Amino acid sequence: MDHPKIAHCVETLCQRGCKEVSRLILALERNEPVAEADGLPAAERQAVLDELKAIMAVYDERGSCGPA
Repeated sequence: MDHPKIAHCVETLCQRGCKEVSRLILALERNEPVAEADGLPAAERQAVLDELKAIMAVYDERGSCGPA
């Protein structure tokens, strides 16, 4: 697993803001295309999704961000 590639993908996606990340999480869960994750093997794509969910859990606890 290419951890630097996963970290870069997560950082790039997070720069879009929490509402967009919430939307991207839904897209990844549905196996819809996400440009930054295109070309990643399934395990790395899942790692990106897991990392985004962990990051967004902080916002969910606060109730300060949700899907767009």
